Amino acid sequence: MRCPFCAHEDSQVKDSRPSEDGAAIRRRRQCEGCGARFTTFERVQLRDLTVVKKDGKREPFDRAKLERAIGHACRKRDIDQARIERLISGIQRQLETRGDEVTADMIGQAVMDGLNAIDHVAYIRFASVYKDFTEPGDFAAIAGKVGEQPAAEGSKGDNDKPADDGKLL
Repeated sequence: MRCPFCAHEDSQVKDSRPSEDGAAIRRRRQCEGCGARFTTFERVQLRDLTVVKKDGKREPFDRAKLERAIGHACRKRDIDQARIERLISGIQRQLETRGDEVTADMIGQAVMDGLNAIDHVAYIRFASVYKDFTEPGDFAAIAGKVGEQPAAEGSKGDNDKPADDGKLL
């Protein structure tokens, strides 16, 4: 594994342990060139996904982009980081089972449904960007819909896994 600090080609694994409920392996490494320590994660990837954007452009699926979007929505909310990681992994696994190409709308809807089950405020934050809210009435409309639903389970429940019935949430 190439060192992110000095680009030396070799590093030594100092510690390995399962993470994300066994869905990934966390490896602590040390560069043999500069001695810097860094962490890598190893995950199963069923296939290379291509995302079809709304304008028809295609780009490779980027898990980090999904992590950033969900992270922004959940910022300063009392949501366990492990729960967020399970949500991200669940969405990615579900998308991988759908085929080689997925639409941006499929990803956005899966995130909205997952966040709605975890935290209503995070759901509204994500929806405001995903649905491109332009006026205060947009927030009021979605807040009204959320207010009619049962309360989200916060950081303690297990509703962060997408449904496994073959359709995106």
